[in-house]
Amino acid sequence: MSVQDKFSKLGTDNAPGQEVRQKKGDLHSLLRGEPLAGVPVDFSHGDVDAFTPTPGAFEVFAKGVRSGGRQAYTEYRGSSQIREELAGKLADFTGAPVDAADAMILTPGTQGALFLAVASTVAHGDKVAIVQPDYFANRKLVEFFEGEIVPVRLDYMKSDADAGLDLGQLEEAFRQGAKVFVFSNPNNPTGVIYSEAEIHEIAALAGKYGVTVIVDQLYSRLRYQGASYTHLRANGIDPANVITIMGPSKTESLSGYRLGVAFGAPHLLERMEKLQAVVSLRAAGYNQAVLHTWFSEPEGWMDERIRLHEAIRDDLLEVLRAVEGIEACTPRAGSYLFPRLPELSVAPADFIRILRHQAGVIVTPGTEFCPHSTDSVRLNFSQDHAAAVKAAERMIELIGRYRI
Repeated sequence: MSVQDKFSKLGTDNAPGQEVRQKKGDLHSLLRGEPLAGVPVDFSHGDVDAFTPTPGAFEVFAKGVRSGGRQAYTEYRGSSQIREELAGKLADFTGAPVDAADAMILTPGTQGALFLAVASTVAHGDKVAIVQPDYFANRKLVEFFEGEIVPVRLDYMKSDADAGLDLGQLEEAFRQGAKVFVFSNPNNPTGVIYSEAEIHEIAALAGKYGVTVIVDQLYSRLRYQGASYTHLRANGIDPANVITIMGPSKTESLSGYRLGVAFGAPHLLERMEKLQAVVSLRAAGYNQAVLHTWFSEPEGWMDERIRLHEAIRDDLLEVLRAVEGIEACTPRAGSYLFPRLPELSVAPADFIRILRHQAGVIVTPGTEFCPHSTDSVRLNFSQDHAAAVKAAERMIELIGRYRI
């Protein structure tokens, strides 16, 4: 594979914030009716103006700046003091000990952690089990490092009791030689949570076949009423076989600080440190200080943030489900909806562009998360409540305008 081929597979056109670079193309011949007025809403990412960062984040950042070089030039793994503080918090949250010295690294965002984890486990020709649908970077990173993807189906519409992972397919992927399994829990883009039984079986299969599991738990704090959660690292998996990725960018609206944390197998964390040393040196030194606020929010703050997100989720689902032909599961965690749209008279990719130009609404194509999800779109509903509902109503109006 040539260098050009590798980069062409990455396809960043639909990444959050990149939509403005897209060409309008020949949309004129497809457009019907007049544009719809309303406040533009970008559902491709959360709105940090609607959901502001955790209290005190900037003040802690400023204190880090004032501390100067001591904060700016940390170890490549990140400040040892911050890692020690986080180790206790993460151990309490995930239910298993965390070794701050040898089994943790601070990274430039959870995206940076994911890059380091995949790069440290996947080489040319390696088979990697990937859930479909799941976070788009999983597939792109495996392809970039010339791994071979072995897809595993997630039937997320099947039941509210579990995520719907096809465990038979997963074991078959391991039988075929997949030595790495990458997945998100809660799932991005659907918001489903893996049941205790599913997590237990993933741990058992990883042990049986000697598979390294990379689990992205970015939204594991933003869980809705009645939702239970099982941490893989505390469910019998060999500690040498798992890397857990978390961070404060989403639920806590700290995405602008680009902070992520990976913890797990020491031999893999050592590789990640060596790679980070040549990619970015370290997570931005001053920004690392903001991690002091993580898991230390004011009493009741997280409960209120969850309540507000749940209210938006429910109102958007009501708008979507009122239309015949639209299917949407109820997210049990996270801030994403992944509805299936009815058959339209234009191609799904064209409808997404029409939606942006005629309604001021940006969504992410479902094909970013699974090649078979051509009829789905992802909406990040961490938005201004009223604006999000109005945007969904405009989307519904356009669906009516363009459906067959």
